[in-house]
Amino acid sequence: MRLKNGALLVYSILLLFLFGCSESFLETDDDPANVIPELSIEDVNRAFSELSFNTGVNDFTLNVLHNQSWDFRVIVPEVEEGELLPLFVNLHGGVLTPDANAHKRTECLIEPALENTRAYVISPNSQARLWNHNENVSQVLNLVDFAIEHLSVDPQRVVAVGYSDGGTGSWFFADLFPEVFSAGIPMASFYGLSYTEEGLVKKTDVPLYVIHGEDDTIFPYTNTETLAQLSMNAGSDITLIKAVGLTHFVPCEYLSYLLDAIDWLKTEVWE
Repeated sequence: MRLKNGALLVYSILLLFLFGCSESFLETDDDPANVIPELSIEDVNRAFSELSFNTGVNDFTLNVLHNQSWDFRVIVPEVEEGELLPLFVNLHGGVLTPDANAHKRTECLIEPALENTRAYVISPNSQARLWNHNENVSQVLNLVDFAIEHLSVDPQRVVAVGYSDGGTGSWFFADLFPEVFSAGIPMASFYGLSYTEEGLVKKTDVPLYVIHGEDDTIFPYTNTETLAQLSMNAGSDITLIKAVGLTHFVPCEYLSYLLDAIDWLKTEVWE
């Protein structure tokens, strides 16, 4: 079940108050010629619907609310009339480093992993913010919503996948938005679990396939193993895979493990 645009807008406003905003976010440009006209979420949705989606790789920029923009890649599969296909939301790592091309690095992991799977991919740019930042939550959830509305996406087969910071983001989205995502595939990540008011670990309501390098020195395997076990003790469905001998800065070497995760989706999650 997908969230409605209005609910997403309300959630974005709530997050703005929860997380606060920087002074630069509040600043305005004195020159009206340099200010993007204020847009509604309906305007952004309409702009998305007017994009030309060709089979293969498509790179877009959309002007959005608050004089911001979204840069994102959409990979479009061959689609037969009347069918609905899965959607993978691919979240990149290194999110706090400004990189205009970070979302375009799909060639060594997500693209080959889906070579034999007809599926859409949306790969957004973090704009040098963490994935749980209110602007990125709005970006990801709205892009999913727009894709379901305007492309041939199966709303029951939307998956969050990512590496490093992107893995943390995929765990976050799967954990907090089970009504949007059917599963999460975090790789080389570290996630702060959600807790109840009584201090108990909350159960994640959708299955996770957690892949982690045995020799990762940035996010040690044992730390992620402990988090996964705590979540499993709370009732979460987590498959934890140790990538033997792999360190943190070798994302392309995780391909075989991601291929196994795709098989897991097909045989255990979507069956």
